Amino acid sequence: MATGRGAAAEACVGQVVLPGDVLLLPAHPDEDGERLRLGAGVAPRGRLLCGPGLRRCVAGLLVTKCGLLRHRPAGDGAAAGGAYWVDSQQKRYVPVKGDHVIGIVTAKAGDLFKLDVGGSEQASLSYLAFEGATKRNRPNVQVGDLIYGQFLVANKDMEPEMVCIDSSGRSSGMGIIGQDGFLFKVSLGLIRKLLAPKCEIIQELSQLYPFELVLGMNGRIWVKAKTVQQTLIIVNILEACEYMTAEQRKQALAKLSGN
Repeated sequence: MATGRGAAAEACVGQVVLPGDVLLLPAHPDEDGERLRLGAGVAPRGRLLCGPGLRRCVAGLLVTKCGLLRHRPAGDGAAAGGAYWVDSQQKRYVPVKGDHVIGIVTAKAGDLFKLDVGGSEQASLSYLAFEGATKRNRPNVQVGDLIYGQFLVANKDMEPEMVCIDSSGRSSGMGIIGQDGFLFKVSLGLIRKLLAPKCEIIQELSQLYPFELVLGMNGRIWVKAKTVQQTLIIVNILEACEYMTAEQRKQALAKLSGN
């Protein structure tokens, strides 16, 4: 059921929220509501991340997208105050700052590369946004290459900007993806399921064949196994996982492992 306006965020986790709903933070705003204001002198308990589908407002969080409200507690890879976001079944990917995505290089424009990330507009990537890159030591990036990186800038008023380094200047697994392998697209909901900590699907597939896997929040997956046949089997299983139950998936993997 939809949540009413002014409902407590903690009580709405796992329920459907609609655009225009206001989620109060904390659960008892009369006690420490001043903590949510940017200019408040009260020491904050921890920085709360506001994820996709939500926007800060005076009362707390304003819902901007229809879907299920999700919450990640503090200490579980989130900020000190945890994180809230709306899990929705949207078809087009909307860039979000910090998201790791797979982009396809479409053009070179001066010192920038243009990448197709599946959004409404292309993202830009500087040649200096790679580990160890300098004016003399430029990365060998060609049109058609696959790039795994994260968004440094992503908002409705500016062109998305990607980088392939973290805050310390390390690649951390980001950069140009190998020429071999298979790139395919799945729903954004399945990507979020695969990226969840201790995902059963990934654990079960790793026991079937050894393979390399790159997951992008924009719904793109790159996979490479020892042989083309094993690669295609993994691709078919990942595509079918969206429509199979856990029991059906285990039965299919059992048949493959027995062959």
